Amino acid sequence: MKKVKHHFLIIIFFCLLGCAQNPKKISILGDSYSTFEGYVYPETNMLWYFKNPRNGTDVNSVEQLWWYRFIQDHNDQLEVNNSFSGSTICNTGYNRMDFSCCSFTARMDNLGDPDIIFIFGATNDAWAGSPLGEFQYANWTKASLYQFRPAMAYMLDYMLNHYSKTKIYFILNTELSDAIDASVKTICAHYKIDCIELKNIDKIAGHPSVKGMEQINQQISAFIDNQ
Repeated sequence: MKKVKHHFLIIIFFCLLGCAQNPKKISILGDSYSTFEGYVYPETNMLWYFKNPRNGTDVNSVEQLWWYRFIQDHNDQLEVNNSFSGSTICNTGYNRMDFSCCSFTARMDNLGDPDIIFIFGATNDAWAGSPLGEFQYANWTKASLYQFRPAMAYMLDYMLNHYSKTKIYFILNTELSDAIDASVKTICAHYKIDCIELKNIDKIAGHPSVKGMEQINQQISAFIDNQ
């Protein structure tokens, strides 16, 4: 009996050791909130956060970014950070410009082979006043992807199929429009995607400060760690 127990403990030990040696690969599909100089792919993506801070922010190191702090706290590793400052989920950007070159739907197929994907978007759709459109869960057309609701559904539908073994979370920013908030929650619920709704994030010029970045990390961690 003692020998069986001893063997069982050895098995448990090596299982735990194996878990510790296999960190999860994290990818981010995001906008300005997740950018940092030298840490986006492709490297031509537009940035908000730099080593020499611009835009009045106090963020001056990648170690201060919400996703970096999450990865460090959970002993994980970065797979791909495909974040693009100013990008909308749909193809309609600011001043009704065509953002089909940089929208979330244009970049969602370029996230590597992750275990977890964080989608942190909809902020610019709200700020740009992109057209909402109707809830649509199939038969998307090129024209419908210029509207937020069809594009959001198209993105989640594609990602669930393309990254079928990956856990996907949607992070919902604070201070967006009621219509965007409600639409995100409705579409996430339809696809059974966890929506992490942020609360009371500290910001400078509408973007997370160092304090805000840590608040985002804490709120995401609390949501995931309590599942």
